[in-house]
Amino acid sequence: MDKEKRSEGEETTKNAVQSQFSRSAEAYVSSPIHAQGKDLHKLVEIAHPTGNEHVLDIATGGGHVANALAPLVHRVTALDLTEEMLLAARRFLEKNGRTNVDFVKGDAETLPFQDGVFDIVTCRIAAHHFPHVASFINEAFRVLKPGGSFLLVDNVVPEEEAFDEFYNELEKRRDYSHHRAWKKSEWVSMTERAGFEIGEWHRFTKTFKFDEWCDRMHLSDEQKQGLTYFVMNAPEKVKRKFRIEIQGRQVDTFQGESIVLKAVKPA
Repeated sequence: MDKEKRSEGEETTKNAVQSQFSRSAEAYVSSPIHAQGKDLHKLVEIAHPTGNEHVLDIATGGGHVANALAPLVHRVTALDLTEEMLLAARRFLEKNGRTNVDFVKGDAETLPFQDGVFDIVTCRIAAHHFPHVASFINEAFRVLKPGGSFLLVDNVVPEEEAFDEFYNELEKRRDYSHHRAWKKSEWVSMTERAGFEIGEWHRFTKTFKFDEWCDRMHLSDEQKQGLTYFVMNAPEKVKRKFRIEIQGRQVDTFQGESIVLKAVKPA
């Protein structure tokens, strides 16, 4: 019975992801925080591509990682759960002249590939949507060649429970397909338990423009007002931690954080 409930919950979450990103595909391609960012540059830097690698980009979204790595490696396979995201990514990459990218529809937690076929596996700003993140990490480990690199970028939460709860509640209210932003310590622990060895990790702050952040998920005026009320009535220590800036009766910006983590599958 519990297994059936979990299965139903997984389907609900994944259907929510497909629903949200089907209607937001183009917005993610053009979103500055996804298209640019120091985290993307750092990911490419620590990948150390030689030109011979076959890369798997899990939950490719707008295709920004695939676009950045394609000129530097032999081939990229861009995978996403949502057909509309794949189509938007394909248009973006073809417009940029990327001819060495394959597009595959698939689930990050049950990858449709054989063992040990990729040199690098990447996933950027997506894992907080995965209902079973440990399965995703195990799958990344499985499809990597020995000595291969797993490069993860995702939003994270501070170690303090009150900050963790506020940020995840904020994300969930804005995007019903959000599952969980994890703590930095949790990412290190889960990755090592899967068999990886941590090579390096880097922390980045990211400033969100509140209106743009809401509009990317097509929130109604009523939903945005509810989210504004939630933020403006947060405890003062939460407002300080997340650098919440308020102009009049509106939330202007707030600050989150992300990590770029490189882990290696032992040879």
